[in-house]
Amino acid sequence: MENKACLIEDTNLQLLKRIQEDTIPLRTLMAYYRCAIMEVETKFRVLNEEFSIEREHNPIETIKSRLKSPESIINKLQNRNLPLTVQSIESNLFDIAGIRVICSFQNDIYLLAEYLLSQDDIDLVEIKDYIKHPKENGYRSLHLIVQVPIFLHKEKRSMNVEVQFRTIAMDSWASLEHKIRYKKELDEQTLKTINDDLLECALLSAKLDEKMEKVHQQSMKKAVSNR
Repeated sequence: MENKACLIEDTNLQLLKRIQEDTIPLRTLMAYYRCAIMEVETKFRVLNEEFSIEREHNPIETIKSRLKSPESIINKLQNRNLPLTVQSIESNLFDIAGIRVICSFQNDIYLLAEYLLSQDDIDLVEIKDYIKHPKENGYRSLHLIVQVPIFLHKEKRSMNVEVQFRTIAMDSWASLEHKIRYKKELDEQTLKTINDDLLECALLSAKLDEKMEKVHQQSMKKAVSNR
């Protein structure tokens, strides 16, 4: 027992030492991710401005960004049995920097994604379409992992950024679903009832998006015919 306790203590000390040694590189890496977020945000703000001129409506309602905390990063590395190094973070974790683009209509999501990916300094790493293929719980969103360059005073670096596209309805459902589920100890029957109700709400949300898209298209056609 004493040997096991000593082994655990030694492991924790090694882990602490490694994290302390990586503190400065980690802070630098997180700064790079913040720069990458700014680059992608700017691209969307430019696209939104262009849409307002050419299509007479702004497709983007809001843009949200987030950066994973060091604690969250370490937990994710440990859960996946990955090395606790800065190099491991860059090589294995693609969602450190995240941007969520809330759009007015579903078609806007695909247009914005297409225009973003058509830019010559953006590289697509991964795409997951949970709009066409929703998760079992009803979650809908379009997820992209993209690489974007940031220009430093001595070098250019390519950084990974996760981009999530949602309509207002998708974002509302996802936010409320998280609040309902978050850190609650529920019995199996209650959990099943909640899951069924949340799925029903997700289906209603999808129908709302479809209906609002149709109404929007009708209004656009009418506006064109009246010119």
